[in-house]
Amino acid sequence: MHIRSLKDEVSPAEWQLRVDLAACYRLVAAYGWTDLIYTHISARVPGPEHHFLINPYGLLFEEITASSLVKVDQNCNAVIDTPFPVNPAGFVIHSAIHAARGDAGCVLHTHTRAGVAVSAQACGILPISQQATYVLASLAYHDYEGVALRDDEKPRLQADLGRASHLMLRNHGLLVVGASIPEAFVLMFNFEASCQIQISAQSGGPLVHVNPAITAGVAAMLEADGGKVGGDFAWPAMLRKVERLDPSYKT
Repeated sequence: MHIRSLKDEVSPAEWQLRVDLAACYRLVAAYGWTDLIYTHISARVPGPEHHFLINPYGLLFEEITASSLVKVDQNCNAVIDTPFPVNPAGFVIHSAIHAARGDAGCVLHTHTRAGVAVSAQACGILPISQQATYVLASLAYHDYEGVALRDDEKPRLQADLGRASHLMLRNHGLLVVGASIPEAFVLMFNFEASCQIQISAQSGGPLVHVNPAITAGVAAMLEADGGKVGGDFAWPAMLRKVERLDPSYKT
């Protein structure tokens, strides 16, 4: 599939964002968090226009490149000509969050088996792992309303998310809001790990819960550090991983 390069058609800042977002899609594929061509990762484009980048509907995450990403406005109109459509359900969820959260540099949503399994449990995320303490420090829940095609769900989604970094979509999956692509990736890494650990632990004996004071301490630490989770520190290593797997993400 030939896709024309957009490197010389966009600003250097947007191109770097495209490269990082394409890398994030490749990482999600590499870690097995995909659901065929479904689910989305969006990133806000710098500038006052309130545009954001999202995946071209129909491509596998392992196929996405910097130039194939679709730039859309708040009404789901493509800003740059593209042969690809955008998934309406993905647009409803992501546009709602980008509209409500000025700090939402990147929104990452998955339908993993472990994530959906825990989202279907009444208890939600349990405080049984170190990873879970980071999630519980900033976690919200949103009840399932069917496939997200209706704009009237947006206010409820925005209200349920509030200022949280992690959102468990009941009977649906996981979503994180990061100030940047690296931050969102690390948030989802811990969120997904928490769910996988929980499902595994529940197959054994009685569970030991982390002392609530420890979780409260993590929340206080993150608040004091502006909610940062070390994404920028881990990201160069993640880029090296993607580069080894397939450097075509940068095209």
